[in-house]
Amino acid sequence: MKKAWLVVALLILSALIAACQPQTVEVTRVVTQTEQVEVPVEVEVPVEVTRVVTETVTETVTETVVEEMAALGSEERPIKVLFVPSVDVDAIISGGDVLAQALSDATGLNYEVSVPTSYAATIEEMCASPDDTIGFIPAQGYVLANNRCGVTVGAAAVRFGLSWYAAQLVVPMDSEAQSVADLAGKTWCIPDFGSTSGYLYPSALFTEMGIEPGEIVEAGGHSNSMLAVYNGDCDFATAFFSPPLLPNYNRAWTYGVDDPEIWREAGVSPVRNEAGRTFVNGGPDEGGYRVLDARASVADTAPDIFDRTRILALTDQIPNDTVSFGPDFPLNTANTIVDALVEFTDSEACDQSICSEEFYNWSGLEAVTDGFYDPVRAAMDFLGITAEDILGG
Repeated sequence: MKKAWLVVALLILSALIAACQPQTVEVTRVVTQTEQVEVPVEVEVPVEVTRVVTETVTETVTETVVEEMAALGSEERPIKVLFVPSVDVDAIISGGDVLAQALSDATGLNYEVSVPTSYAATIEEMCASPDDTIGFIPAQGYVLANNRCGVTVGAAAVRFGLSWYAAQLVVPMDSEAQSVADLAGKTWCIPDFGSTSGYLYPSALFTEMGIEPGEIVEAGGHSNSMLAVYNGDCDFATAFFSPPLLPNYNRAWTYGVDDPEIWREAGVSPVRNEAGRTFVNGGPDEGGYRVLDARASVADTAPDIFDRTRILALTDQIPNDTVSFGPDFPLNTANTIVDALVEFTDSEACDQSICSEEFYNWSGLEAVTDGFYDPVRAAMDFLGITAEDILGG
């Protein structure tokens, strides 16, 4: 019995010793890993290579070069003085040069005179050169230019104390027409479609009266318009009218009261003297008259024009022509030029320039604002005339 118990004890002890000894155990594991494997075949493997490359690179650089503009009024950039071709171009050029020299002497600036081919071309030039142009343009031309690009008025012309003028409707002396109504269907010569007195105001008069003239012939200036009716090229013509000066300057001619040709009372024909003035029975200081309407500008070419033509009627009063400036013209310079022009119109030199009967027949300037030309705007609105009608799109 004792021997059996000993055997059992030895067996238990052997088991305990075996449990405490290291043992080899077979284990199945799932292992994820990256292994290098030798491949017994040729395989193309992408290889990243760092290379040093020497290249020539052409770079195009665009630079904006801003050239400094010459000073306004310098020899390189003279101020442009533009005149509408309302009278003989040669007279404008020669007289314009006299004016330009006087302005240069007074202001120290340089000027360049030109006469574009039409009223419209004059306006377009002012709009195209907004910071260096001066325009001697009539009332309608100013309104058109103001509407087109913002041209500004500097001053209005004065003719012998008056800041207004009118349009005259002239017919041959032997014309059967005795009133404006008699002009219906008749051939009409005008200076230019952009002319205030030559076209705009007569058109407004005809429209108001319900009169429709016949063919319209553009003669190219007030002088040519008067010569056209004188030569029989049309039944009637229009141009500017300035009132005559009366004997001894006792009083001024009165619009709507005095006859436009009051000087016919003297019983003698007007005569143009060597100084270019047209008198009837001597000048006003001699008890005679001085004639100032558009026919006086061609009295040397057609001395008998007053005997062969007559004024049939006048239109409403028109604000006088302007000295206008491009929309970006420097204000201080413009004021200086206007002051110089005022002095010029009071000088003898002006008689060979804008004060001449062959030129614009001005005698002075006065300051005006844009509103001075509202009557012209009203006439254009009444007729439905726009800048596009005269100047094109």
